[in-house]
Amino acid sequence: MTTPITLCGFAVSNYYNKVKLSLLEKGIPFTEAEIFPSQSEQMLSESPMGKVPFMRTPQGVLSESQVLTEFIEDNWPEPPLYPRDPFARARCRELIEHIELHLELPARRLYGEAFFGATVSEETKKEVAPLLEKGLRSLGRVARFSPFIAGADFTHADCAAWVHLPLVGQATRRIYGRDLVDEFLSQAKAYLALVGERPHAQKVDADRKAGMEAYMAKGKK
Repeated sequence: MTTPITLCGFAVSNYYNKVKLSLLEKGIPFTEAEIFPSQSEQMLSESPMGKVPFMRTPQGVLSESQVLTEFIEDNWPEPPLYPRDPFARARCRELIEHIELHLELPARRLYGEAFFGATVSEETKKEVAPLLEKGLRSLGRVARFSPFIAGADFTHADCAAWVHLPLVGQATRRIYGRDLVDEFLSQAKAYLALVGERPHAQKVDADRKAGMEAYMAKGKK
């Protein structure tokens, strides 16, 4: 497949960084366009929900981070970020589903207060805590951490886990005074540190920190 492709979104977004890390690990040439969610007609013409990330390709525009992950793997199978074996590949997808559906999605309800100065109702906080505890218990049953989340090899599941789990942990620490990720997944801290040693993870993290600093500076003006 020919390039270029453009990854659209912003460096603070965990879903954007999930896809960005996959592209970097694959060595795929791409450009970045800083775009923020909106309901403008221009935005909706490329991302029907007005969300990021989305990807401009020679064939057209695609949205939804997991769709982008599958597109990347289908078009650039080397180096593989999914196992060759169909069952092992399904296990990786299962891990991504667990993390995003049962952890990141409920934790997202806390992010406004945890990170952006908004207020979350006490009712919401009470609803989210048991959902996250259940989700973390379930992830503990399917995650391997040997040393990566799906086994011996780095996969797309690690791209998802490395961007989502720290946010969930930080949010619960700020809202509940408890890091639920650390509390329920004793291997998580060492695992996240291991992935964080990868040069491409360090690149993504540096860009995220710079993006957050720019966002906070803009908010103070």
